[in-house]
Formats: sequence, C-alpha cells, structure tokens
Amino acid sequence: MDYNVDIEQENREIKAKYKQMLKSCYRLLSSDDLKMIRKAFEIAKDGHKDQRRNTGEPYIYHPIAVARIVCEEIGLDARSIAAALLHDVVEDTHYTIEDIERLFDAKMAKIVSGLTKISVINNQDISIQSENFRKLLLTLSEDIRVILIKIADRLHNMRTLDGMKPEKQKKIASETMYIYAPLAHRMGLYSIKSELEDLSLKYNDSSAYHKVEKKLEESRQERESYIKKFSELVTERLDEENIEYTIKGRPKSISSILKKIKTQKIPFEEIYDKFAIRIIYKSEPKNEKFIAWKIYSIITDQFKPNPSRMRDWISQPRSTGYESLHITVIGPEGKWVEVQIRSERMDEVAEKGIAAHYKYKEGYADSDNQIEHWIQQIRELLENQNEQSTKELLDDFQLNLYSSEIFIFTPKGDLKVLPFNATALDFAYSVHTNVGDTCLGAKVNGKLVPLSYQLQSGDRVEVITSENQKPNPDWLNYVITSRAKSKIKQALNAETKKLADEGKEILIRKLRHLKITFNQAELNRMMSFFKLKTSQDLFYNVKSGKIDSKELKRYAESKGMLASLFRRIRRKSTTEKKEEQESSTKNLDLIVFGLEEQKLEYSFAECCSPIPGDKVFGFVSINQGIKVHTNSCPNAVELRAKYNYRILKAKWVDSTSLDSKAILSIVGIDKMGIINIITQTFTKLGVNILSVNSVSDDGIFEGKWVFNIKNRTQLKKLIELLRGIEGISKVSRIK
Repeated sequence: MDYNVDIEQENREIKAKYKQMLKSCYRLLSSDDLKMIRKAFEIAKDGHKDQRRNTGEPYIYHPIAVARIVCEEIGLDARSIAAALLHDVVEDTHYTIEDIERLFDAKMAKIVSGLTKISVINNQDISIQSENFRKLLLTLSEDIRVILIKIADRLHNMRTLDGMKPEKQKKIASETMYIYAPLAHRMGLYSIKSELEDLSLKYNDSSAYHKVEKKLEESRQERESYIKKFSELVTERLDEENIEYTIKGRPKSISSILKKIKTQKIPFEEIYDKFAIRIIYKSEPKNEKFIAWKIYSIITDQFKPNPSRMRDWISQPRSTGYESLHITVIGPEGKWVEVQIRSERMDEVAEKGIAAHYKYKEGYADSDNQIEHWIQQIRELLENQNEQSTKELLDDFQLNLYSSEIFIFTPKGDLKVLPFNATALDFAYSVHTNVGDTCLGAKVNGKLVPLSYQLQSGDRVEVITSENQKPNPDWLNYVITSRAKSKIKQALNAETKKLADEGKEILIRKLRHLKITFNQAELNRMMSFFKLKTSQDLFYNVKSGKIDSKELKRYAESKGMLASLFRRIRRKSTTEKKEEQESSTKNLDLIVFGLEEQKLEYSFAECCSPIPGDKVFGFVSINQGIKVHTNSCPNAVELRAKYNYRILKAKWVDSTSLDSKAILSIVGIDKMGIINIITQTFTKLGVNILSVNSVSDDGIFEGKWVFNIKNRTQLKKLIELLRGIEGISKVSRIK
C-alpha cells in the first residue's frame, strides 16, 4: 500500500515519541542505562524502517509505545525498556538473536528470544495455539520480564485495535480476556488488568460496554462532588493526627460493573459501589501498619462500617504482594462507599505490581515473596505437560490465575496460601509430593476430616500419612489445585504404565493361542471393539482381568461379522442424517454464515438461547454441527480464545417465520392482581406464554415466565412495559 507521507515530519515525530517515553520513566536511569536504551532504539528504528502498521503509521511507533508502558505503567528496569524496543526485531526484521547477543549480551538475547517465541501466531488452530501457550509459560518460568513486556505489548495492541476487522477484533479480545488479563492480575498489575478486561469487553460486547461507559460519564460530576464531600468530613481528624495523605476517588472498571449487573440482576443505578475512595499516606516502613489502623479508626469513628465487607490485606498480603485495608461504610447521604487505606509504597505495589514488589523487597524483609512461589508452581504444572490436554492445561492455569485465596496454617504456625475451595488433600500436596501421595486424612483444628474436606481461611491443618497409602483415581475428584492434580496423575500414570506393560505381554501370548497376529492394525480393531481410547487402556484391562480369555475369544469370533455390521451402521447413519437434514431445513432461512452468507444447517445453543435480533456467531462443534451462540454468551470468550478457527460469522436474514423461546425473571411486591396485570402485558404485545412458575415469600414474589418471542425488539418492548408496572422491582432475561 502506498502512503503519501512527509518523511522528515515522521522522523521528528519518532524522536519526540522516544524522548516522551524517556521522560515518563518511573525509574532513575544512569548514563549506561540511557546508552543501552538508545542503542536498542536505533536498532529497532533501522530494522522497522520500511514497515508500517495497519493504520499507516510507522511501525516503530508500536515498540516505542510498548517501551513507554514498560517504564511508565509497569516500572521495569532499563534492560526491560531496551528489550521492549527490540521485542519484534528478530521476528519481523533481518536482525537475529545472535546479532542481539553480539550487540548487547546473553541476558538481552535471552529476553528477546523469549518474546520472539511467544509472539502470537495468526490464523492458528488449537494445537498451534496450545504450543504457543506452553512456550509462553515456559519463558515465564525462565525470566519474568518476558511476560511483563508481553503484557505491555498486548495492552498497546488492544489500545489500537480499531483498525482491524470485527472478527479479528473479537478473536484478539477473547484471547486477551482468557489469558492476558488473568496474567496481569497474577502479576499484581490491577490497573492494566482492568483496562485489558474493559477493552476486551468493548470489542466482545460493544453495546453493553458503551451503555455502562455513558452512564459512568453522566454520573461523573455527581461522583466527584460526593468524593469532595467525603474528604471534607475526614480531613480535620486526619490533620489533627499529623498524617501526610492524599484522598482520591476511582471508578470501578466497566467490566466489573457489568459483571455485577449480570450476576446480581440489578440495573446500573442500584449498584452502590461504583467507585472507591482511596486514602494514601506517607510512612516509614516500621509505622505502616500502625498508621493504616489509625486511619481505619478515624474513618469508622465517623462512619458506620459493614463488618462483612472488611478486607485486611495488610496483615496478610495477597499472593501478588498486594497490600491494602478495604472497608465499606455508610458515607454521606446514607450511601455505601468503599474506602481503601494504603501507604505510598503499598499504592505503588498495587499500581506497578511485581516490579514495585522487587524494588522494595530488600527494605521490607517481612514481605512474603509469593510471586516466586507461584512461578515455581507453574514450573511444576509444566513438568508433565505432555500428559495434559490443551483444555486441561488452559483450565488449570486459569484456576491458578484468578482464584480467590484462603490462608491455612501448618501445625508449626507456617502459612500456606491455597485457592478458595481447596481441600485437605490439596493442602497435603502443597506441603510435599510425598506427603500428598501417602495422605490418609487430616486433622483440621484438632478434628479428624476426610481427604475431600474443603478448607476455610484460618484453619490449622495436620496431615495424617501412611507408607501403605497410595493415590487412586478418585483422588482427582477431591482436589482443585493444578499441583495436586499433576502429582496424582503422575503417580497414577506410573502405576498404570507398569501394569499395562505386564498386560501387553499377557495379550501377545493369548492372541498367539487364538492365531491372531499382534500388530498396530489389530490393536486399533481391538480398541474399537472394546470401546477403549488407547492401547495402554487395552493392556491395563487385560492385566486387571476385565478383558479375559473369554472376552478375547468373543472378539476373535466377531471379526468375521464386523464387515456386515459396519455396512448396517453406515446405512442407519445415512438415514438418520437425512431425517436430521429434513427436520432442520425449515430454519435455513433465518441465519446465514461466513463472508459469502451461506445457508447451512444449525441449531441454537442452549447455554444462551439466542432470539432473532441478538448479535450471534456460529460455532462448529465436534458432534452437533453448527451451534449458534449470542455474542454475550457466557461461553463466547472461551470459545473464541481456544477455538477461533471454528468460529463462523453469522447474520439474521429473516426472523418472521420463527418464534423463539425466552425466559424472564420478574420480582416484585406480592399484591392483589399483580400476576394478572403481568399476564395482560404479555397478551397486549401478542406474546404467547408457555409456562409460569411463581413463588411468594413474606410479601415478595419471584416468578419465571417462559414464552415465545418474535425478536429482540419485541422482547425489549415487553421488558420496558413490565418494568413500568407499579410494584415490580426487577425484570431480567435468563439466558
């Protein structure tokens, strides 16, 4: 593509952006640092000189922007800033890893190599995506700067996603939501995590995003006025105590507000904690906790707190290093408001995450470095990576990233951090693999409990072991941590492999007696006959006696009949397929797929029950053909992140010939005739009610109305009318 550009003007702009990046740096840079960064900039500028982004801008704008995020928003060192400038050089230009090592050193080459390995592969299928993801995790465990720079790279890509096609936007946004936002969360980069989630939402569900964005903007002035009023009420007491502080308000992220709207089924106006007030104070390390609790006392003297909403992450920081005291109080005008109390250091750790954590590590010996423990867990998760399916690997990693935490004590008083819902067996494996493998049970707070017992924060746990105990397959149902799952599978596989090897020898002998040659083709036929997935399963079943001589004889006798059986199955399959085609033909005029708008067979996904007018996409399932999902389906992000190559663009073309089923939840005051008024509202719009299930409790009723609806417009009008009925407090669609 030809671009009509002023090269001199562009060069001036490149220099200006570079200087801006250096000025915004969070760390002080020495003259050697500046030389290294300048060299990286010149190499990147030279390597990318003939390249442009989709917008037509010089490509070098992107590495400079990533370097700025790395130094300003994450606060990494000079080497990381230089690596950010070089992050696409090896992948996209004539420079090699050997060149980087020669021009800089082995450390720089290692970081750039890690960034090159995990660069996103376009149009990838799931096996390639999985391999790419494994590489990302492996490089994370080698040098954490790699993943922090990669998060910065993804953040800038998300900020500049407008120039791409909608389907590409959704794919990248879903991958970001599924992998990079949780990674930012685990690295303690809460601001970046929130922005990544919001940007993902902007492209995955734009209408919902813009609706909340508009309401936040409309309420901004009111919010600022409230923060000012709150500040005026506490300023005098804080000043009396000679505390140096600042008070600022921060709105909650759009994605977190929308999540509450959906989970709590309430409108925007009814969410009481749409923003938090933050009190940030100056303090020497030794006085940090003392001042935090002094401020807590001042706030709770002035405003009544909600005890169930108190969070103390100062006494026991999160595994990311996050420290803060959160309290929810009834503030001015009788409104609930969340107050966060933290020192300047704590605020820096909260904003900059792991980078600030390492900066303060030496001065704060008591700061428990949970991040390094987490990275060790990732290494263990990858030890047996070949034994895990792609889905298992992604799901286990997701659990480790986003799970809430509980704090468990050993008999000696040491602290273990485990995910919410972790069991006694999870705890045993967190102590040591051998402790887990030989675990019989546990004592929790002195009381004997089974392996499957779910622990709660503050429990004191003593593990009971026996040398005769060993893992069994049921244990996989008792654990949720990836470490425990991995170690149990490892032990089971070792035992299974040993027994399978013995079973293979037995099978070869028995087949010889039946005059059947042992080879791969015969193995495949036997696996099919006995309905087993692998040859190891077959050998194991022979060893255990599940497949004995009688069963093998039955197999030998069936061999002659297999051909005729397969013919019958094929005939049956063809007939069934024809019947399915005939039954689904009537829906073909409703939705078309792909860029060529083809008419294909499909069915609606039950997880989101699309109705005409919903924004939808097609997903090619393994056994059920094309399933149509709404863009806002709870499974949409995972499907796009994992299986984007199976996503089909979908479009409604005629919604007049089909009524779709929809469900509404209606809550209100149980007064005389209210059900009749609701029913009349449905009738007024010509909506056919299929069923009503309503329960009343203490003057409040809650009902589910199941009905046929023509399209989204009709549904929207119905909800609007229902919300206008006196006594109705909540109307929400159940998907």
